[in-house]
Amino acid sequence: MGRGMSEEAIARVLDTIRFGPDGLVPVVVQDVATGQVRMVGYANAEAVRRTLETGRVHFWSRSRQRLWMKGETSGNVLELVELRADCDGDVLLARVRPHGPTCHTGAVSCFDTEPLVRLAPVPESALIVDEVARVVAARAAEPQPGSYTSALLAAGVDRIARKIGEEAAEVIVAAKNGEPEPLAREAADLLYHLLVLLQATGVPVEQVWQVLRERRGHASP
Repeated sequence: MGRGMSEEAIARVLDTIRFGPDGLVPVVVQDVATGQVRMVGYANAEAVRRTLETGRVHFWSRSRQRLWMKGETSGNVLELVELRADCDGDVLLARVRPHGPTCHTGAVSCFDTEPLVRLAPVPESALIVDEVARVVAARAAEPQPGSYTSALLAAGVDRIARKIGEEAAEVIVAAKNGEPEPLAREAADLLYHLLVLLQATGVPVEQVWQVLRERRGHASP
């Protein structure tokens, strides 16, 4: 998305956006692979133009009064996949492939914070898989003494593959025994070791999600 867009195409996009009296529009940034909201920023027409020209998300800094690209100093850029406007045209949704954490604190998302209020229980979601994958990647980049993940990665693919075989067998036993809680635990162990294997072989978990998404797109209704 964005790279190689003609001036005419960029102008058409800009014409659909309702910028505020200050010349800005809010931009919600969403990880295209996980659906996680990474950050919210503001863009003026030039920031949108630069985003579309480069394929990397740009913003207008209200505090510094200048154009800036996310990741211009950290390298944690936001690669644009898709840009949408809401029904009123006055809020943008940038769906991106993030390269590294997004928050200036080092957190993956600027919303990796404690809730101000919680009125109902929050169900667990598949996002925890991405969170575990990020921890595994961190252990690969910086091995930690005493870390099981670091030790497993150091042991290599053969050892990890054997562990997956063991965990798969335990999943089968728990399923055949009709034991829901043990099955959930064994399934979690299997998923964890699969994430370690993906890391060890250089396959990003996002690639797995993409394959599933493609298969879902071709599935019969």
